Amino acid sequence: MVARTRLASQDDSKARLRFWLHLLKATRHMEAEIKDRLRLEFDTTLPRFDVMAALEKSGAGLKMSQLSKQLMVSNGNVTGIVDRLVTDGLVVRVSIKGDRRATLVRLTLKGETRFSHMARAHQDWVAELLRRVDDTEISLASEVFCKIRDITS
Repeated sequence: MVARTRLASQDDSKARLRFWLHLLKATRHMEAEIKDRLRLEFDTTLPRFDVMAALEKSGAGLKMSQLSKQLMVSNGNVTGIVDRLVTDGLVVRVSIKGDRRATLVRLTLKGETRFSHMARAHQDWVAELLRRVDDTEISLASEVFCKIRDITS
């Protein structure tokens, strides 16, 4: 009985490993496709898109530290991306009264307009890439991914 339980446990473990590998492969496939489309259609990168998405979602802008925390990347990575977005006129740095060390970053009007176009296209691309997945499967997968996230946080 112990051997049978151990075998079942090993099978479960292998199934979970296969699940993880399928999840990783699907994510990488979609990410690569979206990166290519952002580059080809908007001459931008996924990290720039992600920064702009975080700023758009915040509304009033974010401190650099908040931005790096939200994106789960180092301050140095965010600084380089923000520098380029500032150069392109898509974001602006604003001094925070009473805090000389911190700056707020927010989208410019040009950035808001540009991001709006990219976000619409991004939403369409994701829908297209997931077109063979029905609503029930999406709902079930979302529950599973939330459960995984909750376990790992």
